[in-house]
Amino acid sequence: MRYRRRLRSRIIISFALFGLSLTALFAVATVYMRTRLEDQLINTTLERELKNFVDFKRDNPDPDARWTMSVYDALIVRPNKTAIVPFAWQKYATGVYDIEDIGRGSKIRPYKLAVYKDGDYWAFLRFDVSTQKLGERQLLTVLMAAVFVFAVFSLVIGFWLSARVMSPVTDLARRVREMSRSGRPERLKAHFADDEVGQLAAALDDYSTRLTEMVQRDREFNADVSHELRTPLAVIASTTELLQVSPDLADKPRERLKRIERAVRQSTELIDALLLLSRRERQAPTDGETTDVARVVEQVVDAQRPHVANKPVDVRVEVEEPLDVAAPSSVVSVALANLIGNAFKYTPAGEVIITVGHGRITVEDTGPGIAAEDAEKLFERGVRGTEVGKGGGLGLAIVRRLCELYEWNVSLAPRPQGGATATLDFRTARQVDAR
Repeated sequence: MRYRRRLRSRIIISFALFGLSLTALFAVATVYMRTRLEDQLINTTLERELKNFVDFKRDNPDPDARWTMSVYDALIVRPNKTAIVPFAWQKYATGVYDIEDIGRGSKIRPYKLAVYKDGDYWAFLRFDVSTQKLGERQLLTVLMAAVFVFAVFSLVIGFWLSARVMSPVTDLARRVREMSRSGRPERLKAHFADDEVGQLAAALDDYSTRLTEMVQRDREFNADVSHELRTPLAVIASTTELLQVSPDLADKPRERLKRIERAVRQSTELIDALLLLSRRERQAPTDGETTDVARVVEQVVDAQRPHVANKPVDVRVEVEEPLDVAAPSSVVSVALANLIGNAFKYTPAGEVIITVGHGRITVEDTGPGIAAEDAEKLFERGVRGTEVGKGGGLGLAIVRRLCELYEWNVSLAPRPQGGATATLDFRTARQVDAR
């Protein structure tokens, strides 16, 4: 098992090294620039004063001629003999002042003036700071350039360090994404060291294993239940078929056998639909065949008529145009059985109108109706309307899941003249946009 430092430790160490390196580099650069600029300032000052000394001696060859450095100008006089003192200096009291004069070529030359005054002497010391000001500007320019360079350098190092620190997390995310695309589980722990990311990979492996086992058990259970339920239903169907062909069978028992036959067919269709939902697999008739929705509507209405047998309810089926869908008749039947069955059960009197055409089916009733704000909630599992009787609130949830599987659209809405309207639109979003 590979060993690597904890992710938190790696981040702390990386940023500590980054900060230390950046600070050290900045300190070294600052010291270097300051030393270089000071050395350059001193050299420039010495070269300038040496040239001034040569020029003075060239103009004053007398050995007794006294030369003073141009950086400093000293002057001391009696208080009553200030004629040689510049007029601008005379107003200053004892202290040090920053002054600017306009020199040759209208160039501003800054200097500092130190003043001392008492009853015996007035002393003035002028110090030229133009070179120092130039050095300060140069230092500021260099520091700004250094800040920019270090900002770019820190950005590059930050990207590199973040990539290094986050590389195991990025690798884990990539492997999980590839596993999600392929649909095949893969062991992740073997690819990572024993750190936080490795522990997360181990947890994902454990979760994936348990989830795969659960899905496999569900699939086996659904297959077993489907097989075991089909067998007794087939026996019931064959028995009712044999009983119905009996010549001495009375009309009332024959009608009851037909109801049993319809219930068997509904149970078989419901098993097929639930099996598709459990597998999340779409199925459609092969060889380009389609399901005739109008025919399925007639079968569902016939099967659901016992709900309105003793009620004053008029049932009308209006087929405006043929409607075929590429889906098993069992799926269409289960979806319509819930919508039409609800309309039959919850309409005490009035009418139920079923309209087929234009890519959809509408079921209108004159029952208690629904509130507009509750229409969408009724498709949630376990939610029932306030005006309905007993029930688990699962029928519409199953319809919604079937519609999501086949990209259909189902909706409920209050009917303006009373009651409710259920709409099952078999057109997918792409087909609607194409129109």
